[in-house]
Amino acid sequence: MTADVGAAAPASPAPLPPAADPKLRHMANALRALAMDAVEQAKSGHPGMPMGMADVATVLFSQFLKFDPSDPYWPDRDRFVLSAGHGSMLLYGLLHLTGYADMTLDELKRFRQLGSKTAGHPERGLASGIEVTTGPLGQGIANAVGLALAERLLAAEFGADAVDHRTYAICGDGCLMEGISHEALSLAGHLKLNKLIVLWDDNAVSIDGPTSLAVDDDQVARFAAHGWATDRVDGHDHAAVAAAIRRAHGNDRPTMIACKTIIAFGAPTKAGTAAAHGSPLGADEIKATRQRLGWDYPAFEIPDDVRAWWREVGARGAGPRREWEARLGELGGKRGEFERRMRNELPAALDNALAKACDEFRAKNAKVATRQASGAVLDAIVPAVPELVGGSADLTPSNNTKAKGMEDVAPPAYGGRYIRYGVREMGMAAAMNGIAAHGGLIPYGGTFLTFTDYARPAIRLSALMELGVVYVMTHDSIGLGEDGPTHQPVEHVAALRAIPHLLVFRPADAIETAECWRLALENRHAPSVLALTRQGVPLLRTSADDENRSAKGAYVLVEPPAPRHVTLLATGSEVSIAAEAAQKLAAERVNAAVVSMPCWELFERQGEDYHTQVLGSAPRVGVEAAVRLGWDRWLGPNSRFIGMDGFGASAPVEALYPHFQITPERVADAARSLLTEQHTASKPPSPGRA
Repeated sequence: MTADVGAAAPASPAPLPPAADPKLRHMANALRALAMDAVEQAKSGHPGMPMGMADVATVLFSQFLKFDPSDPYWPDRDRFVLSAGHGSMLLYGLLHLTGYADMTLDELKRFRQLGSKTAGHPERGLASGIEVTTGPLGQGIANAVGLALAERLLAAEFGADAVDHRTYAICGDGCLMEGISHEALSLAGHLKLNKLIVLWDDNAVSIDGPTSLAVDDDQVARFAAHGWATDRVDGHDHAAVAAAIRRAHGNDRPTMIACKTIIAFGAPTKAGTAAAHGSPLGADEIKATRQRLGWDYPAFEIPDDVRAWWREVGARGAGPRREWEARLGELGGKRGEFERRMRNELPAALDNALAKACDEFRAKNAKVATRQASGAVLDAIVPAVPELVGGSADLTPSNNTKAKGMEDVAPPAYGGRYIRYGVREMGMAAAMNGIAAHGGLIPYGGTFLTFTDYARPAIRLSALMELGVVYVMTHDSIGLGEDGPTHQPVEHVAALRAIPHLLVFRPADAIETAECWRLALENRHAPSVLALTRQGVPLLRTSADDENRSAKGAYVLVEPPAPRHVTLLATGSEVSIAAEAAQKLAAERVNAAVVSMPCWELFERQGEDYHTQVLGSAPRVGVEAAVRLGWDRWLGPNSRFIGMDGFGASAPVEALYPHFQITPERVADAARSLLTEQHTASKPPSPGRA
């Protein structure tokens, strides 16, 4: 959004009062100039926030932040999150000036252009130094909570010699208006994440105008109520900012520092106004701002002395990084485990643990809910995969997400591996993004599938960032029964499948559940949703099989002995319904194949030859206790779909499937109808009467 408002700059703007530290002010002015120039050249962007927070950022990076541009992924670096992602030029300017090799001046000149590293909002993976993708306001705060929590968990396991760093985040008024901020701040305060410091850009301006148009919250009091330490400073007083950060380092809780700033600091007519929030300042205003700041240099030019000062800041981190490498060499037997984690390599013990779980499923051959099967899988793999960190949004007994022997994460020791997220679905999802982005841990968290609506913005960012977060989403259909349509997801699987780079798994039985867990863990650059049943389902694959048949996304579960007459496609709990329908058809000498499709996204990746092998050329019937959206990709023109075309109802599961006609009989009827139509269409027309 942009605001095309503002007045022409005066011919002779009044100079700003002198700064107590002219060097720091000059360094900050370099950030202001780059932000003004890049936004003006792009004719798009948000110059006001970078100009307002330039002094705070200069103090943070020059005096406190532990980082090394020559080794940007050094595991024990401090993490910096720009939650107010619309002010991305602040981050890009910092990365360029401190010497990150891939953030060149040419990239700044290509701000917001196709193919540049300087996207409108910071995107993880486009350039080093960008820890998380931010822009949807409030997400960055919750990511920072996850980053800070990951540091505490790893420090508890490997010790302070290997893991000892802080997480800093800059947020704006909009971040604090978003509901996710309440969830994230409450969780961080509860867990006493004292190495988390949030710097609030308290400029009292949003796109619409003064924030007083919409909000009167006492944010400092709100943070204090959430269990945070708080501080207030003049955000343009370098010494005051530095003193507040030093105080924060001594706190036993997370800290919020309210930095009172002027948006577009230095601009003669647009400073302090919404005109500077989301639009270029304009050539005349920029010229006058340069005069007022005493910045007598052309666009994108950084004087040698200022560039040298900033490069000294960037070079400062090499020493601490080398000292850390020396300490890591003394870590002993834990070093190999630490380095394996940071390489994102799974432990060798995982496959044996999964194989044992599958053997037990086959030995019992019981009818179990896939959520229960998932819990059994976790019991097997959590001891084998020490980087797994679980949790639930207050639905642990329902989600079956706490494995045997798992202890709760709690201050001050942080030695557990199970996080009680409370009823905070979006906060949980966004915090897990931070945990995954940190490295060294694999987060998974559970809630009901219908509540992915609460978590969806964070799930989408998991996919955009290509983070291997695992979402354990149970109660996946009308099969959950009596809780009724408020809790019965009918459109959610289709909506999740619409998110690019997200793997949506809907396993049919206990064996597929184990296979899908393996696939979720090995896909470290894609998030996964495990959609799991509340109701019991039979074991469909009772014979030992070393192949992960779910790995290609779909496979032929039942192939008739003679050429197919019809193919029944299904996912999850409806695969057993399709299998029973195939048996009914077989009694009538109708050859029906059954295809289980646990993951459409993986099936999509296979070649057309495999698609043809699995789907065949016979008429098709799709079965899923959900809406039809997306199914026509696999069904083709000569087909039927058995599923939901509206919301569910409150009743026992035994009544719901017959009520909505998702039954073996209905599937068999659909197959018969297709074959009758095919037979009729193939008959030659009757000769007409003379």
